[in-house]
Amino acid sequence: MSSPVLGIMTLYLNEHRALEERSIYRRMILEGRKRGLDIYVFTPADVHPSGRKIEAMVYDETKGWSREWRTFPDLIFDRCRIQRNHRFQQLLTFREKYGHLLFLNRPLRNKWTIHQTLSEKAAFRQHLPETVLYRDMSDVNRMLKASPLVYLKPINGTGGRGILRVERSNKEASTVLVQGRDQKRRIITPRKVHLSRLGSLLQHWNMKDKYLVQKGIQLQLPNGRVHDYRMLVQKNGEGVWELTGCAGRMGAEKSVTSNLHGGGQAVAMQRLMQQWIPEEELREEVIATAEKFGINVATFLEDTYGDLCELALDLAIDKNGHIYLLEVNPKPAREVFARIGERSIYYKAITQPLEYALWVYRNRPPQEVRKPVLPRPITNKSAKAKRNRRVK
Repeated sequence: MSSPVLGIMTLYLNEHRALEERSIYRRMILEGRKRGLDIYVFTPADVHPSGRKIEAMVYDETKGWSREWRTFPDLIFDRCRIQRNHRFQQLLTFREKYGHLLFLNRPLRNKWTIHQTLSEKAAFRQHLPETVLYRDMSDVNRMLKASPLVYLKPINGTGGRGILRVERSNKEASTVLVQGRDQKRRIITPRKVHLSRLGSLLQHWNMKDKYLVQKGIQLQLPNGRVHDYRMLVQKNGEGVWELTGCAGRMGAEKSVTSNLHGGGQAVAMQRLMQQWIPEEELREEVIATAEKFGINVATFLEDTYGDLCELALDLAIDKNGHIYLLEVNPKPAREVFARIGERSIYYKAITQPLEYALWVYRNRPPQEVRKPVLPRPITNKSAKAKRNRRVK
């Protein structure tokens, strides 16, 4: 009996076919092999024009990476992140054309739509910072009147790109400090500006309908760096959501975000929380509440948008222990657990999707045991027959 085949679908980073998580995929292939799961990596660009086969990336411990033509997989693990180029358009075309295949996870919507969706559930509202879609500067001004700290976030941004932090000055009336990162994650020079000039400063960011205006939560540690927590929830080998792990992240100096790709530092959750919340009993209560909240959010979003197998939740916790959901990431990285030395959690974060894939394969409905409907090759004889039918 042949092994079930899992295709990990990703996107190239450039025209040289560079991949972002090659080492993770190598580990998944090796771990899958131990479990009787045949895994290869591909992108939508690797599908043959005939739609019949894929030029897959395969890995062997002795030969390393190589390519070979493979048939379509039994299951697809979508790891594609947003890009602003033709490769992302290829992805959208692939999802539409092959949407009938068996995917472990379906795409979520943008940050604004997810915020609106979660707001529909009363139990979630208390964990969502006040947020509006940017229409014009009046939205920013209104938020700044209600809160001394406001964040401006791209609705489709990832990795901290394009995020701005605007904070009212305690000493200078009508003055704000603007900090943030550009679209390439570079820290921009902090600027103090008068409120009347804030609009002209933000004008070149092209924010209308593309940005969120969000009430900020004070998360600066005594050392001046911002912090938050990355929680990973995943489906297990029985198809049930569970917490894999949660780690703290501390931003780089002068950074308004804590993202590791932006120079942030990974810190064990308990260690970071001890700096923020001294009371042990409150810390334990917060951790338990966060775990239940994360699983509830994952369950609700899956019920709304379709199959999911893992989600990362970026959480902020204020001094009183109140939990806020900053962002939901359906294509989470895992290195935060390796960086804090949690090797067992890191291993689980890598292997849990494989266990879930095997469960999906074993429990799939009969009608989903199918490959894509492929067109029959047109021979000269069949082409002639078609022409004759048209003449008639």
